[in-house]
Amino acid sequence: MKDILERLIRGEIDISEAEQLLKANNILEFDDIAKFDAQRSDRTGFPEAVFSPSKDYDDLIAIIKNYLKKSNEDLIITKLSPDRFEKIIEDLGENSYIFDYNKRAQILIIRKEITEKEPIAKIGIITAGTSDINIAEEARVIIEEGGCEAITSYDIGVAGIHRLFPQIAHMVSEGVRAFIVCAGMEGALPSVVAGLVDVPVIAVPTSVGYGVGEGGRVALDAMLQSCAPGIAVVNIDNGFGAAVFALTIVNSDSK
Repeated sequence: MKDILERLIRGEIDISEAEQLLKANNILEFDDIAKFDAQRSDRTGFPEAVFSPSKDYDDLIAIIKNYLKKSNEDLIITKLSPDRFEKIIEDLGENSYIFDYNKRAQILIIRKEITEKEPIAKIGIITAGTSDINIAEEARVIIEEGGCEAITSYDIGVAGIHRLFPQIAHMVSEGVRAFIVCAGMEGALPSVVAGLVDVPVIAVPTSVGYGVGEGGRVALDAMLQSCAPGIAVVNIDNGFGAAVFALTIVNSDSK
């Protein structure tokens, strides 16, 4: 960065070239394995994340070690199995970093230090059934990492819709700025919630289901086809993406 700025001062490059070089400089490249956006948190309010399942373990641990060596930000690793988590602790050393692993969500946050901050907003997270909780927990971890408070209520789907209304009323009274609603099977719950509230609803179809609903495609199609306004739909089982979108809403409102 210093070299780029010195070249700008000397008139060797113009403002536009300097901007492009600085953007390129913000990408960390690790042995042709991965490229990390070092300034993502400055731009979006949210740090870099690693999707782990498709990566060879040796590549994964190389990415983690290099990132922690070159960055002071937290590192998020999603869809991480308990076996791989235990192996990461062995390779990094249990006392070297702060490991925050949610086994149900299979998400790991590696920190160099813990900083306490006042929550900037509240976000409601709802599931239709207990089988959707793992995806909701993924969203909760990300919401809290992003500096918001998550208010959760699980297993309140349309099969027993009387359970829903008191929980929605409580979250509205708490001033939640968005709802994340996770549902499988027929995926009806986000439509019901969106018909009751005046804040954005982020629908997360889950892969819970059988027969024609197996894999979550029916829930996804139902959410995309909803007649209730104010719904955004993320991909199947994408609790992470739903949480980041909710944080984007909150951060946009605060600017």
